Amino acid sequence: MAFTQPPLPYDFGALEPYNMSGRTFEFHYGKHHAAYVNNLNNLVKDTELADKTLEAVIQISFKDAAKVGIFNNAAQVWNHSFFWNCMKPGGGGTPTGALAEQITDSFGSFEKFTTEFKAAATTQFGSGWAWLVKEGDTLKVTKTPNAENPLAHGQTALLTLDVWEHAYYLDYQNRRPDFIQNFLDSLVNWEFVAQQLAAA
Repeated sequence: MAFTQPPLPYDFGALEPYNMSGRTFEFHYGKHHAAYVNNLNNLVKDTELADKTLEAVIQISFKDAAKVGIFNNAAQVWNHSFFWNCMKPGGGGTPTGALAEQITDSFGSFEKFTTEFKAAATTQFGSGWAWLVKEGDTLKVTKTPNAENPLAHGQTALLTLDVWEHAYYLDYQNRRPDFIQNFLDSLVNWEFVAQQLAAA
């Protein structure tokens, strides 16, 4: 059973009116994400991991020095598939319902959450990810280097932003803070985030 790359939940150009270009998706989804899937399949072929779920492969291979390559590719496959769903055309703004209530309970206000999230995404040195996660009964903002993700740390991912340079360089060059702000203002799919919270 080979791992596959899920289809994007929208067309390559669907986020262009919201400052994320189709050309970025040609490279980010069409090249980077696809390469992680191909690499993972090659690495686990004929091993005991070949028939495991993607989540199981991530948890088994994390911090196993002999499986660093497997972890990096498996986690990046999962991270990217999750990231695409965290965005939608005309997204952004503020969440509602139970998600909004839990964000307020955990951070004090939605504005304090966005301040923490922007700080995590801006200060992740080099390549990595910013996350909103559920840990126990509370929500937290975290950041992870390279391919690491909440699954590896026993947390439930609710929202992520990819801050690897290839996620934004074609559209924003070195202006990572502008990319982060645009993500929050115009792209976040709060309905997807609420679904992850309800299922947690």
